[in-house]
Amino acid sequence: MHKSAAWPLALVYIGLVVYASLYPFAEWRDQGIAPWVFLAAPLPKYWTGFDVAINMVGYAPLGGLLALSAMRTGRSRYPVLIPILAASLLALSMETLQSYLPARVPSREDWLLDTFGAATGATVTVLLAKWGAIDRWSQVRARWFGPDSRGGIALLALWPLALLFPPAVPFGLGQILERVEEAVGVQLVDTPFLDWLPVRETELQPLVPGAEMVCVMLGLLIPCLLAFCIVRPRMRRAAFALMTIAAGVAATALSAALSWGPAHAWAWLSVPVQAGMGLAGILALVLAMVPWRASASLLLLSLGIYLSLLNQAPESAYFAQTLHAWEQGRFIRFHGLAQWLGWLWPYATLVYVLSLFWRRDAKI
Repeated sequence: MHKSAAWPLALVYIGLVVYASLYPFAEWRDQGIAPWVFLAAPLPKYWTGFDVAINMVGYAPLGGLLALSAMRTGRSRYPVLIPILAASLLALSMETLQSYLPARVPSREDWLLDTFGAATGATVTVLLAKWGAIDRWSQVRARWFGPDSRGGIALLALWPLALLFPPAVPFGLGQILERVEEAVGVQLVDTPFLDWLPVRETELQPLVPGAEMVCVMLGLLIPCLLAFCIVRPRMRRAAFALMTIAAGVAATALSAALSWGPAHAWAWLSVPVQAGMGLAGILALVLAMVPWRASASLLLLSLGIYLSLLNQAPESAYFAQTLHAWEQGRFIRFHGLAQWLGWLWPYATLVYVLSLFWRRDAKI
């Protein structure tokens, strides 16, 4: 048995699939019919290539992660069959529960496409393992990463995906204060506990260019510092940092292209953003040589400053319009997968780094 980052990634992915499938979690009702009646429904008259592709693509990574976890950890002797059954059961459960949501439409075809996507992902993963690709990855991991690194690898793999949900500030993950306050206020309406919520004397003000530059710099530097905590050869840290920054820039450009159109893929590159990116690159190259403990300490400090600055700024009007498009248009299919990653990634990183201190200190 081997420790693998595939299992924690699979658990995270399952949680995101559940959220994306049941969003917006509102107005649950009983239609007076069996929730599985969609299994016998006639074939749909209208469908699009996008619907087919997104169902298959959405479940393919889950099938691959479950198959990889089964092979690496030895949990199952059937690394294709068990992941397919597990993913198919999950998809069937989600379609059944959608019968109680007026905003969602259960579909037999979606369930079958989800199952086919999971089967494709599991089969491709097993074939890659038989061809030696998984063993080669294990060798690369042993050369580049230290022990107790699977959580960090999972976080680094999820970071570009978290950037696909359009943030109010480029690379600005974890901006949840306004939404949390609004959600808590709605829940506490008509209760005496509503008076317990803090009341601001003034509204949140947009970030000044200097603060935006700092947020962009820290937003790019934080995943680099996370990588420095788990990458062993110091000379390779600089290369890894540059690859991390490149992946973040590419994901942000893709997010802008999805949100506003390909012509605006680079519209977010304002002067403060460019300055923050440049500073992040320079600092990452300089800090690539420091020990992991110093990197972890700087990471915790950077997270504190970053989240404090970011959550003192309001969501921009343009961001609100984009958010509406994501939540009401076809982007609803990506909503849970990307939005929750964008909200929770910095906080999950904080917990991981603290646990890294605890585990490594316990071994001394």
